[in-house]
Amino acid sequence: MKIGIIGTGNIAQYVLESINANKRIEGEVTSIFGRNQEVGLRLESQYKAKFYTDFEEFLNSPIDIVVEAATIGVAINYMEEVLKSNRELILSSIGAFKDVEFLKEMKDVARAFGQHIYLPSGAIGGLDLLQSANALGGLKEVSITTRKSYESLGLDRKPVEECIFDGVALDAIEKFPKNINVALLLSIAGLGADQTKVRVIADPKIKRNTHTIEAIGDFGKMNLTIENEPMPNNPKTSYLAALSILATLQNRDKAITVGS
Repeated sequence: MKIGIIGTGNIAQYVLESINANKRIEGEVTSIFGRNQEVGLRLESQYKAKFYTDFEEFLNSPIDIVVEAATIGVAINYMEEVLKSNRELILSSIGAFKDVEFLKEMKDVARAFGQHIYLPSGAIGGLDLLQSANALGGLKEVSITTRKSYESLGLDRKPVEECIFDGVALDAIEKFPKNINVALLLSIAGLGADQTKVRVIADPKIKRNTHTIEAIGDFGKMNLTIENEPMPNNPKTSYLAALSILATLQNRDKAITVGS
């Protein structure tokens, strides 16, 4: 499997280190697309993957699947081109689907070209349960409470915890586009971004990003809490989010798939 990566940031570098240097999965990252030439050329030299600043040249390189590890804007700009080039896509910036119409359009494009968009589970769990619970419309309520440090939310530190958002996922992703991808992913698996309740709490004492998911439906009740370690060099990114990309690549060609 030959992998192309969009982006040169922390997640992209972690994937390169895990695959090309440490051989954690079968396959190789052969192509990198980005705008930062200094970083890109360093990654090219370090991991023996060709760096491109021209997206068409990147897509014409020998790759089987594309991993987006950049930003929401980059994901929106290039997603359609990836699918139309007959490549599957692993999407890290789930916030690209905050626009329901855009989500529908990309589903239609993927279907038309026989491709697949993978949404890694990222920093949360319970997604299979929500999808199963909602298979026949039996899911009634879904909420997520996220606790993070002031620093990871890009806010000035205060001595006490504070609820800085209480609403729905659709509005949360607008206010915290780099932090609340998990809420949008939860809404895609469940009731939708306009019905998934979200609370964001800034906590000066917290050591790990924490997500508590609650769901009620015909199946019963679910209460799930995940405490995530941040990536060592970027407190705004969950370490589990990076790991979930590797897991998606590992599971792509397995004969047996666990979950939906």
